[in-house]
Amino acid sequence: MSIVALGLSPILSALIAGEFLKLAAPPLYGLDIETDTAVSGLDPAVSPVVSVAVVGPGVEIVLDGPERVLLLALDDALAALPAGVLITWNGSSFDLPFLHDRAQRLDLALGLRLRHDPGIVLSREPLAGHPGAYRATWHEHRHLDGYRLYRGEIDPESGVSCGLKPLARHLGLPVVEVERDRIHELDARTLRRYVTSDAWLARELVARRWSTAAPAIDTAPRQRSGS
Repeated sequence: MSIVALGLSPILSALIAGEFLKLAAPPLYGLDIETDTAVSGLDPAVSPVVSVAVVGPGVEIVLDGPERVLLLALDDALAALPAGVLITWNGSSFDLPFLHDRAQRLDLALGLRLRHDPGIVLSREPLAGHPGAYRATWHEHRHLDGYRLYRGEIDPESGVSCGLKPLARHLGLPVVEVERDRIHELDARTLRRYVTSDAWLARELVARRWSTAAPAIDTAPRQRSGS
């Protein structure tokens, strides 16, 4: 029986349904990476990952230091978390394939699995060495690219940007700003604050659209990172 059939108004029914959707939502974990901009920052063949953040319910993991240790710690942390949905922003075409490539260069086998999806249309050139964007899982976590979610819902004629920080500012969320091409010059505290903020923003933006987000969750691919 529908909620409306119980005699509630459509508005109240929608509010109650929204609360049920929140209760039914799996754990959402925002994930963001920062790369070494001293060389390029955009090419996984030459730029290491220098920081990663995972932010979720009762979870704030920030990793830096030697890349091998960082990647293994990230993989262990994700394996230990309750199964949920990893939320990235442009992660299907940048963060996740970047992590995949760096793991391969270090001969590390992570629980990250990628599957190229030619149906994902990119607005810019793909990551160096890649044909396009990917669907992904990591251990028991599924993946959702928040940028793709919002890009599919926002009218291009509206003038609203789907970039993480412009969209966050548009919606009144606090944003940490740095010079994006000078990540390598940030002190450790600022870098951690920056990467954590971006992971939180990605999660918060998707959480606000969760009632329409479920269909955007990636289906499980088969390829294992580092294999």
